[in-house]
Amino acid sequence: MTKSTQEGESLIKPHLDVDEIIQHFTLLLPEIEFLGSNNSHNHLGKALLLKFFQFLGRFPEGEKEFTPAIIEYVAQQLNLPPEVIKQYNFDGRTISFHRSQIRHLLGFQKATLADEDALRSWMVGEVIPHEYRGVYLEQLCYQRLRQVHIEAPTKGQMGRVIKSALHRYEQSFFADTTAYLSPSVKENLRQLIYKNQDLAADMDRQDSAGDDFGYYPIHDLKSGAGDAKISNIKKVAKRLELLQSIGLPNDLFTDIPLRFLRQYQQQVAVESISHLQRRDQSPQAYALLAIFCWVRQREITDQLVNLFIRILKDISLRAEHLVEREILRDFIGVHGKQQLLYRLAKAMWDHPDGIIREVLYPLVGPEKLQALVQEAKTKGTYQQSVQTRINASYTYHYRQMLPALLEVLTFCSNNERYKPLIEALALVADYLGDKSAFYPEDQSVPMDGVIAKQWQNWIYSNDKSGSQRIRRARYELCVLQSLRDKLRCKEIWVQGADQYRNPDEDVPPDFSAKRSQYYESLLLPLNASDFVKQVKGQVEQALQTLNDTLPTNKDVEILSKSDGWIRLSRMPKLQEPTNLRYLKNQIRQRWWMTSLLDIIKEVDFRVGFTDSFQSLTGQQRLAIPELQKRLLLCLFGLGTNTGLTSVSMGNHGVSYANLQYVRRRFVAKDALRQAISRVIDATLAIRQPQIWGETTTWCASDSKQFASWNQNLLTQWHKRYHKAGVMVYWHVAKQSLCIHSQLKAPSSSEVASMIEGVLRHCTTMQVDRNYVDTHGQSEVGFAFCHLLGFQLMPRFKNLHEQKLCLPEEGTALNYPHLEPVLSKPINWALIIRQYDEMVKYATALRLGTADAEAILKRFTRHNLQHPTYKALSELGRAIKTIFLCSYLTHEEVRREIQEGLNVVENWNSANSFIFYGKRGEVSTNDVDAQEVAILCMHLLQSCLVYVNTLMIQEMLAEPDTQQRMTEADWRGLTPLFYGHVNPYGMFDLNMETRIPLTGQSMTKA
Repeated sequence: MTKSTQEGESLIKPHLDVDEIIQHFTLLLPEIEFLGSNNSHNHLGKALLLKFFQFLGRFPEGEKEFTPAIIEYVAQQLNLPPEVIKQYNFDGRTISFHRSQIRHLLGFQKATLADEDALRSWMVGEVIPHEYRGVYLEQLCYQRLRQVHIEAPTKGQMGRVIKSALHRYEQSFFADTTAYLSPSVKENLRQLIYKNQDLAADMDRQDSAGDDFGYYPIHDLKSGAGDAKISNIKKVAKRLELLQSIGLPNDLFTDIPLRFLRQYQQQVAVESISHLQRRDQSPQAYALLAIFCWVRQREITDQLVNLFIRILKDISLRAEHLVEREILRDFIGVHGKQQLLYRLAKAMWDHPDGIIREVLYPLVGPEKLQALVQEAKTKGTYQQSVQTRINASYTYHYRQMLPALLEVLTFCSNNERYKPLIEALALVADYLGDKSAFYPEDQSVPMDGVIAKQWQNWIYSNDKSGSQRIRRARYELCVLQSLRDKLRCKEIWVQGADQYRNPDEDVPPDFSAKRSQYYESLLLPLNASDFVKQVKGQVEQALQTLNDTLPTNKDVEILSKSDGWIRLSRMPKLQEPTNLRYLKNQIRQRWWMTSLLDIIKEVDFRVGFTDSFQSLTGQQRLAIPELQKRLLLCLFGLGTNTGLTSVSMGNHGVSYANLQYVRRRFVAKDALRQAISRVIDATLAIRQPQIWGETTTWCASDSKQFASWNQNLLTQWHKRYHKAGVMVYWHVAKQSLCIHSQLKAPSSSEVASMIEGVLRHCTTMQVDRNYVDTHGQSEVGFAFCHLLGFQLMPRFKNLHEQKLCLPEEGTALNYPHLEPVLSKPINWALIIRQYDEMVKYATALRLGTADAEAILKRFTRHNLQHPTYKALSELGRAIKTIFLCSYLTHEEVRREIQEGLNVVENWNSANSFIFYGKRGEVSTNDVDAQEVAILCMHLLQSCLVYVNTLMIQEMLAEPDTQQRMTEADWRGLTPLFYGHVNPYGMFDLNMETRIPLTGQSMTKA
């Protein structure tokens, strides 16, 4: 795509706030003296050049790189009108002279060809592959050049230097990878892209190269796992066995980040067999196939483990439902049982000293009492009944998954405590081929640390001779149940996996060497005692403030009922906006029935987000305008869920095959996230502060369920929504700016999703507080958020149940008004002992060495004995106490959270308008395709916010409309509305027409 000329696009952060403008563009006295005496426009231009160069290490390419706020601030310091900058020539002898003076002042020199080559070598040797994305490489290059006092080249030259460095690394990487592979491994890789008969006949290979039909092994490796069934476990296990048989060296890509390898894996995934065969036996072909197999082996290993965990969970749930139905049926079906129990209880109450034979037998009779006892003995406890049901399902059907699992998966543990479980798995594997129902009497069978105490007797059964022996099926079931629990908290890990890999790989390997640097990045003190002293002081101050203000706080009451009860009054209603309806009606009249397709086209003309979509294969033959048109149609079809077939029926001249080609080759998750980021940053840049206020640093997060096809591992039944589907977790900032979205399974941790979104959103916005509902918080979540430098601010549904922690033993008398809700003191000594470990995991979250879900799995109720988990819980209790005190003390805090969560709920309400096709159901079983559809919806909704922002600003530029606005109107103003938008109808795309908005000069070059 051609580059957009959006105002301020070239700045690293286009929407600098007031504080940042003051920080970077304030002229010091020596700098003012350096400017000398010039004409007013040259004086201002030279000052802007100087501060821009100090800020970014390069000179601006034109006035467009300065926002009006920057020009106005610098001009104000020089007592000049900002309009004079229009007279400054950004391309002539004067600016060349000014640049030379600035270089001399700051000790910089112009970049030479040798400097550019040195920069390439630096990227290849020290930066790539740990960072390979162009935007971030550009920033790193600017930092590098600034360190060595070399003026950065123009953006175009810098782009070419980065591309050549990436190409140089790639060619070297392909050659080194191929050289490391043995001939047998290379031949195994080639077999993936040829039919067996093709491999047997060398002469026929060329003829078959163009044939993409029929079965090729690589086709099966590209397939998804399906839902939790035995047949799918066997299928996935065979794929994993095939990948293992290729024989890739274990250390082939040890030091290469997985995210770097994924880009090449995606390339192989979208390329046809004929294209792969065309590169046969070249270093590129071998390297690409090796990367594909390496990445897929880890993904398929994770899929197999997830299938196993999901199947055991499903068996357990079905057993519980069956037993509950049986209990209900027995309770209803046994005639007179309820009346019988009532008569027995009344007789015992009336005759507490009576004799059973004289009091109870006449009422019931010994025969009926004996029958009740026998029934209870037969059925056992509820847990025993459930376990028996699970065992029946496992023995007669699900037991056949055991060989598939144990033959291809290798389980390990770093904790000596779980070595017996590893030994138990080895024992189960040894007897896979044995037909006997029992283990031999002389066989040593691990029990402690493997089988829960309550089931150690249950696994025994009588053999034909009447001897008590361990029944293999029951023992296997208990071992698998223990394995599932330990896999979920990563005490047991799997060789060759990614999600279930060695947990030691989740933390930075150089943490000890760079400890001071990592602590500084998190703004945490190196000394644990200093950290505890700081938090402890905050706890004491928060408790004291709440205690002192509680008698005069009419909204909060601490009651002694139910072991302590917090009662909070509802906040008074604010004045409702009265003129927003008028404003929206005016917009509806002026831009009536604006097509949603035209909206995303207009945003692309202004922002150029389609530039983010590059061919996954590295080859692009389509003309730029035609590719842009197809991309817009494709994104519209996916984002509205109408599908490419429906969109292809318009009169735009693009066929379904053309749209499908663009979908496969260009529309990827990373590209969509980059496009969304560009739209969000552009929206922040065009906002007028007098209308929307200054840029905020908060976001609110919440999840929403979408119905979806269920033949995949992501779709699950959700007990809160009472239906099956997938969850989308949104992070939405003020004025409906959605900065991040995640597609998750309903059973996944919302706390992990919250942390992941704050840390990984692709925009330039800095988040310092996050609002969530009850499900988005936990004590461990409070601890990690504090360590990572932002506040977790939940709205508690169960506020009445919350407790406040004491800072020290014996300090309860200091807070007499809080006494009913005070709980045990915080264990500061444990926090001090585990401080370094907590910071290590927080650093892992910040750096992204592992995702939040993987790290938080270690700190759940399945791993209560983990010392770091206990320390995180204690720290979380302290931070939670500080927050609760602030929440109860200040109404403005409660209102801030409420308004923030209203923003994300408003965003959720618009999802059904955008994603209207197929009744809003995600109609695919491909998990990647599901995420692409949600990201496309995110992009479309963000485009709607962008255009509505412009429309509102254009309407409020009219004095009559602006004068009608009240304080309540300004407070309730949002750019997320759609009464004037038509998402339906014919899918026409006329590239020659525009939406009638001011600023039409901002066209795409």
